[in-house]
Amino acid sequence: MAQITANPSTTTLIPAEKVSGPWRDAWLAFRKNKIAMAGLVMIIFFIALALLAPALAPYDYKAQELTNRLKPPSSAHWFGTDDLGRDLLSRVLYGARISLWVGTFSVLGSIVLGTLLGILAGYYGKWGDMLISRLFDILLAFPSILLAIAIVAILGPSLQNALYAIAIVNIPTYGRLVRAKVLSLKNEEYITAAKAIGMKNSGILLRHILPNSLIPIIVQGTLGIATAIIEAAALGFLGMGAQPPAPEWGKMLSDSRQFIATAPWTVIFPGISIMLTVLAFNLMGDGLRDALDPRMKH
Repeated sequence: MAQITANPSTTTLIPAEKVSGPWRDAWLAFRKNKIAMAGLVMIIFFIALALLAPALAPYDYKAQELTNRLKPPSSAHWFGTDDLGRDLLSRVLYGARISLWVGTFSVLGSIVLGTLLGILAGYYGKWGDMLISRLFDILLAFPSILLAIAIVAILGPSLQNALYAIAIVNIPTYGRLVRAKVLSLKNEEYITAAKAIGMKNSGILLRHILPNSLIPIIVQGTLGIATAIIEAAALGFLGMGAQPPAPEWGKMLSDSRQFIATAPWTVIFPGISIMLTVLAFNLMGDGLRDALDPRMKH
């Protein structure tokens, strides 16, 4: 396929793959960023590990063998074993599922609720904006991890409640971001024109406001997954997230902290997994910001 560009003197055929567009240009810019691409490759790698955990794990992550407790890395147990004789490699692989699941779905929940509240506050304004903005201010007045701990303490310690808590504490981040974007968009000429031809508010929000607010949401959401993974690990470390025998990385660190001196591998491998996953999402998020934000382009 080709696009035909005509002018009074000539007609030029432009190959379809050369036709420019905002998303194509963003992808080309992102692809040129080697650090961001490294982050994307790492994310794909961890996703693959999570999906293929049942096939890759050499042992059942719950299987206990006390005669093999605290064994160092070997050909039989590549990452060694923990204090209950469970294979650490198997637990780290299954732990990738938990961390990615909590990080992704807690951020999706924050984005959905935060975007809805941000659009309502920014577009309609008045008393609704005041109430929603004050709600955001109240949530932001608390350190996020302390608020998450309070929510889990009320709901009860569990992985699902930790997901809810992480989603709730991050709602203001996306809500304020979307509200600011909506305030800058709603007075644009094309929005005024849409109102003039009788387009309903719902149509304006869905067809104009929301699509033009996606870029900051995508960038912040990618960075937010990294934050959510750290918060989930923190809650797990405190015993308020995933409960035994779930192989959550933060919980694994908590269970192994007393063996740091005698069996450091029980802490090293879960810790490195958290660090690499968070690093990957941060690298990718920075690359997306550079590629999608026009202000970052030279």
